[in-house]
Amino acid sequence: MNPSTAFATVVVDELIRCGVREAVVSPGSRSAPLALAFAEADRAGRLRLHVRIDERTAGFLAIGLIRGTGLPVPVVTTSGTAVANLHPAVLEASHSGLPLIVLSADRPPALRGAGANQTTDQLKVFGSAVRLFHELGTPVREIGQVAYWRSQVARAVANATGARSADPGPVQLNCPLAEPLVPTDGEDWPESLDGRSTGPWTAVHAVAGQLSTVSPGPKTVVVAGDGASQAARLAAESGHWPLFAEPSSRARTGPAVISAYRLLLQANDLVSEIERVLVFGHPTLSRPISKLLARADVEVIVVAPTGLWPDPARRAAAVVTGLQVAAPDTTDWLERWQQADQTARPAIDKLLTDGLTGPGIAAFVGAAAGADGMLVVASSNAVRDLDLAPVVPIRTIANRGLAGIDGTISTAVGAALANAGPTYALIGDLAFLHDSNGLIIGPDEARPDLRIVVVNDNGGGIFSTLEQGDPNHASHFERVFGTPHNTDLGALCAATGTPYKLVETAEALQAALASTVAGIDVIEARVPRSTHRPLAEELVAALRGV
Repeated sequence: MNPSTAFATVVVDELIRCGVREAVVSPGSRSAPLALAFAEADRAGRLRLHVRIDERTAGFLAIGLIRGTGLPVPVVTTSGTAVANLHPAVLEASHSGLPLIVLSADRPPALRGAGANQTTDQLKVFGSAVRLFHELGTPVREIGQVAYWRSQVARAVANATGARSADPGPVQLNCPLAEPLVPTDGEDWPESLDGRSTGPWTAVHAVAGQLSTVSPGPKTVVVAGDGASQAARLAAESGHWPLFAEPSSRARTGPAVISAYRLLLQANDLVSEIERVLVFGHPTLSRPISKLLARADVEVIVVAPTGLWPDPARRAAAVVTGLQVAAPDTTDWLERWQQADQTARPAIDKLLTDGLTGPGIAAFVGAAAGADGMLVVASSNAVRDLDLAPVVPIRTIANRGLAGIDGTISTAVGAALANAGPTYALIGDLAFLHDSNGLIIGPDEARPDLRIVVVNDNGGGIFSTLEQGDPNHASHFERVFGTPHNTDLGALCAATGTPYKLVETAEALQAALASTVAGIDVIEARVPRSTHRPLAEELVAALRGV
């Protein structure tokens, strides 16, 4: 067995022992040993392999698989620009705390700086975005290599999952591989390639955190940002406090949820009475929340089980690993917020159901997915529209680490592959175009049951609601912010053989959503960009009037 084949065989086996159950490969020559080892593990039923021709797609497919399973996922690339194409996914994984394992194949170090083909400096190419970088030496035929390879893989997985640091995120193992790059006949390896009799080479145990106690007293609200988990809901219900939960918080359920929180923070006097905020997860969605967390008269306590914590306004009075509530609030604080929410809901729903609008489409998609369903939502307007919906699936997934629109289709495909049932995706037209390669799936690859709903406003609709959308800036708005593209999405879907349907009314959308989700299909709903800003203003005005 040649060194590159032995190395790949051991690395893949140790990854599986460390809990890997899905892997993603983009084709290349230098990465052939790893690709073949993963393919053999897939054939043996030890993991499931996914192959994508575009490394950007591969990276975000892995992100979706991680979000769907909660397990680490390796992605394999060849050397050169292929590695750099993973950078957006690595950044999202870094800021979202996702265990993405980059296995970047490389030429042996002797070929660097010598003009060798497809060779560049890949050392620490992702900078501080990774929790660990390690270059595994070029495999050689000598005793001791197996322990080194297995130990380093176990260490990389532990760093990716945050087992000791409580700071999960991406890692990079750079893998210089010498020819031959495919299995060859020859003498046996000088030591056993086997791992431990059970489990990983090094079993890394997590460090338990201490819980902090929070007592009633100040008028408290709980803010649940992206990835907050049920801990936010439990804290709100235990304390009898209002819960302001973003769609991807995994906490937007139960009696404490205030569904119209974003609008109420702009239109209701209750906001001035808030004295304390408990922050879970990573809040990124709305300026009213950012404004609340920046107030000097509000005590901010951040609950962060991982090593990093969100505090962009620099107002956090305390950061705790976890918390327990000493006793519930016995005042009518929660009931007043619930009453405001119940009063506001009819006014919001009336505006959302008046024709096809972004928030209205989001509400229909949320209802179709169901409270217990899985919904992947793009950044920009899509996730903000969903935030206004009366029903937000508890398993809503969004790439809010850096809130980019790239990789959304691939993320949705990955999450859907991990899901046991039909999956929905809500996405804007620019996000759809940005990752249209995500629809290119080979004939031998698993295909999920995924319905993608595209809200097409022919450009950058979110800018219409921001400062740039003010009429005073109209002279340059369309060209540099609106960016109309006039792309035929139906023709784009046809190029990849993806079933497509255009809907022009709310009734047609509901009918299309009611059909069985089988395979991947796309529903396009067109909305005028010119209505975004007036609708946002109408929603706030409507709540001021109730």
